[in-house]
Amino acid sequence: MKGMKGFALALAMLLAGSILPLGLAESNNTTGSYTGVAMDNSTREMVIAGQLIDQLQRLSKFAEDKIEPIKDKLPENSTILTHYELAEDYKEKAVSEYEAGDYYNSILDSLTAMHHYRVALSALKEAKERVQDIRERIKMKIERMTEYFRFVEKTIRLAENQGIDVSNLTALYNEAKDACKVVLDDLKAGDYEKAKADYEAAKEKKALLDEELRKVREELAYANADKIVKDFLIKGEKGMEIAQKAIEVGEEKGYDVTELQERLDAFSEVYDQVEALADEGKWEDALTLMKDNRESIVEFHRAVKLILRKIRERELDEKLKDIRAFLREMNSRIHKDAKALRELKRRGVDTTRAEVQLKVAAQELRVGVALLRAKKPLQAKAHFAIALEMLHKVDKFILVHS
Repeated sequence: MKGMKGFALALAMLLAGSILPLGLAESNNTTGSYTGVAMDNSTREMVIAGQLIDQLQRLSKFAEDKIEPIKDKLPENSTILTHYELAEDYKEKAVSEYEAGDYYNSILDSLTAMHHYRVALSALKEAKERVQDIRERIKMKIERMTEYFRFVEKTIRLAENQGIDVSNLTALYNEAKDACKVVLDDLKAGDYEKAKADYEAAKEKKALLDEELRKVREELAYANADKIVKDFLIKGEKGMEIAQKAIEVGEEKGYDVTELQERLDAFSEVYDQVEALADEGKWEDALTLMKDNRESIVEFHRAVKLILRKIRERELDEKLKDIRAFLREMNSRIHKDAKALRELKRRGVDTTRAEVQLKVAAQELRVGVALLRAKKPLQAKAHFAIALEMLHKVDKFILVHS
């Protein structure tokens, strides 16, 4: 029995510090005051038990301050509540045993209480981290919806100008927007469970809005069938030229271009049919044909985008051989494009999107330079690629509106 007690006492001294939070373990440490004093086992038990009770009371207060304010919001079977209540029970038992002079069992129950407090506090910390993660994810999704609402607003304005009935779309838009506002209010109030439930309700509202938006956009498309078909023919012709040139270069180098050739052939067939209908002024029939062959059209343009991206990657690799010249060229283009956009804006052209793209190009260029200085060339290249892509888009916008 004495061996067991000695082991328990040693264990108590070792575990007390590891179980307690660091701040609690370091404060009011009284062990040193007994150093060098000869004590029999009973005195040693009394001293250790007293120290543990003192630390336990402070740990209990620490846990109480953290858990009691949210206790009523926790489910009955939660890990936090289960271990907190066990800790409280063992604490009361340890205090009673100490007061009765049963120091050995008081030590054991103090350590057990500390263990349960630790588990409860650890679970609380994990729960707070999960809640924070949920909050950020919901907030990010609501922000994406806000961007989507801008698109809906633009569609409503365009449809109204075309004389299309948008009463249902406007009503559903307002309902979805109000539902998102409720979610944001929940997040501000810190009621994350309600925020989750209200976000699901907002998603349902958005689904209804999506369906009505699709109908209005289809009406809008047919009201502007001639413009859409003409734009398709212009872009399609350029795309076929790029694809044909890529096929010729690929064949010269011995690459397998079968898949690209198949996509070009499928698109060319649709293009010729659309062009024939357009020549007859059958714009709505041409648009319907485009709609029926959407998959072939999308696959072809995706292939063209991939070709263009590879061309720009090679262009970037070539430019980066002289980094100073590249940076001078990029800064010069940014300044020239900024001046050109100001002129277009003065003439009444809506340059908002191009201005944002130019701003992104400048930011990405700065990030790339910073990464180069940090000796991270591969990461810098990725940002330079984005900057170059944005500048291509801005240049295209300026060319179209000049």
